[in-house]
Amino acid sequence: MHYDFDTIIPRRGTNSYKWDTPADDHMLPMWVADMDFRTAPAIIEQLQQRVAHGIFGYTKVPDTYYEAVTNWFRRRHQWHIDPRWIIYTSGVVPAVSAIIKALTSPGDKVIVQTPAYNCFYSSIRNNGCLLSANMLVNTNGRYTIDFDDLEAKAADPQAKLLLLCNPHNPTGRVWTSDELERIGDICLRNRVFIIADEIHCELTYDGHDYTPFASLSEAFRMHSVTCISPSKAFNIAGLQIANIVAADEHIRQRIDRAINDNEVCDVNPFGVLATIAAYNEGAEWLDSLRCYLWQNYEHMCRFFSERLPHYPISPLEGTYLPWIDCRTTGRSSEELAMYLQQEHRLMVNPGTLYGPGGEGFLRMNIACPRATLNEGLKRLEKGLLK
Repeated sequence: MHYDFDTIIPRRGTNSYKWDTPADDHMLPMWVADMDFRTAPAIIEQLQQRVAHGIFGYTKVPDTYYEAVTNWFRRRHQWHIDPRWIIYTSGVVPAVSAIIKALTSPGDKVIVQTPAYNCFYSSIRNNGCLLSANMLVNTNGRYTIDFDDLEAKAADPQAKLLLLCNPHNPTGRVWTSDELERIGDICLRNRVFIIADEIHCELTYDGHDYTPFASLSEAFRMHSVTCISPSKAFNIAGLQIANIVAADEHIRQRIDRAINDNEVCDVNPFGVLATIAAYNEGAEWLDSLRCYLWQNYEHMCRFFSERLPHYPISPLEGTYLPWIDCRTTGRSSEELAMYLQQEHRLMVNPGTLYGPGGEGFLRMNIACPRATLNEGLKRLEKGLLK
């Protein structure tokens, strides 16, 4: 079946956080990590049927939900999840925050491989914990893990958790099984528990298969929890649905208590139905989407090679969020992002948003029709060359 990713669908005026912040009809937002494509037709059809019913009371999560989740990960990623391990919640960020609350005490340290997703920092801070930055190593644009530093950080008695981002946002890395094994071995030896944020797991490209951390061994499965959601891959973040996979029953009970304490234990009927439809009927649409996103990335790389050769883009193994090295401008990331917004009406994310190691970089969202991408690249070129 052919899926249309080229049609520009107006989003301004729909209370879109991405498009209606700020209220400027000439602004081109390529920042917030949602896509400018309609979701899979199977999801839309299920939601339309539910809307037609007309009653939207409290929802019960059915067995078919757990079946859809577990069957998808078994088929797609060879990861066998017991339905009893799943705790549903309203999003991956609330999940991460609740897990930190459940498994730490104020003053504990949480290791993060930086630069990293900005909400990690607020989740750590809001639970009274401290950041321990295991900065990634940038070699010609490709990021790798500083394992010697990770050993040292994990050996700190105050270090209780590692927040693993797999695939990694914002660097675009998809960690290999060997890298994940080394991370797991270090954390096991030092009794550092792992929270694996794997929300971008479906958005990987040829030669860079996603490996669920918990699938590598029983020891890793019992020494970690995994946060997953169809929200990024199927563009349904506004439906607020996610899952925590926790194999250890004692850990799962503590997390479930924190989920209830934080009052993020209820989900809405649209999120439940969308998840079932995505995982049962969305595979073909998702594969087409991944092809289109990869073509967008290749198009962007050609543009940079021809027009902006002094601004390297990190190899994109996963996500739809290229990471651009703008250090040759001599400007700070914040200054450059603000200049692009004010003078060229282009919104991208400054690298400093992602913590240590982010200065001098920009993150750009290319999950949009090709015509939109072209306009964004033109505006970026004008801004970087002045």
